[in-house]
Amino acid sequence: MGVRLGTVAVTGAAGRIGSAVRAGLRDEVSRLVLIDRAELTAQSPREEIHQLDLRDGEAVTAALAGADAVVHLGGIPDEAPLPDLLDENVRGTHNVLEGARRQGLRRVVLASSNHVTGFYPVGETVTPEMPVRPDGLYGVSKVAVEALGSLYADKFGLSVVCLRIGSFTDKPSEPRHLSTWLSPRDGLGFIRAALTAGDARFVIAYAVSANTHRFWDIAAGADLGYVPLDNAESCVSGSAVNGASAGSTLQGGDRATTEQTLRHT
Repeated sequence: MGVRLGTVAVTGAAGRIGSAVRAGLRDEVSRLVLIDRAELTAQSPREEIHQLDLRDGEAVTAALAGADAVVHLGGIPDEAPLPDLLDENVRGTHNVLEGARRQGLRRVVLASSNHVTGFYPVGETVTPEMPVRPDGLYGVSKVAVEALGSLYADKFGLSVVCLRIGSFTDKPSEPRHLSTWLSPRDGLGFIRAALTAGDARFVIAYAVSANTHRFWDIAAGADLGYVPLDNAESCVSGSAVNGASAGSTLQGGDRATTEQTLRHT
């Protein structure tokens, strides 16, 4: 695309979304700093690997030296015991924000989740301004992630964009995805927009494809400069169940059930 993003760090670079971001941004950056506790191998002269634990604040700060922006994708991506979520998702995010503050980064992109509002009913369109209603302990940890981003924006002047990421898969694979699907192309588009948006002190936006039956308002994403291109309806057969009415009456789907949380309590 000819876009130059400077030096961008990506935490959780070995994960599903991190791997897609790595491939998608590699030719648009001057340097790509890949951070994960899993072992990675550089695939380009532009890539720099840091194998570390995000709970190690000093190591995170050192890895962010010279970066212009960071895309923070690292952490536990599913329901888990609260102490683990606080340790990895919340503490890890704090270390990334503190490292960004100390190293003078111009932009921090935080991976939040649609599960911060998973207790809204499927028939309601949710905007970022509405109160959070997490559907589980994982959602609670992401509420804290957003709160940390807000604190660092207000108190320290960091530019922070929180993306409430939908169901990131190659194609929709369950009825709920007809409302929540985020295609790899749109996922990269939202992240690129979050990195390049001009005036963004603190922004929360839903990152979801242009699904006919989506639960969430995407105006904030358009304000960042990205309008999604894909629609889950075009990826499934005509006999597929309407995602807005199938299964659970709550937007979080199975995550909103008591069993999903009780097993980790």
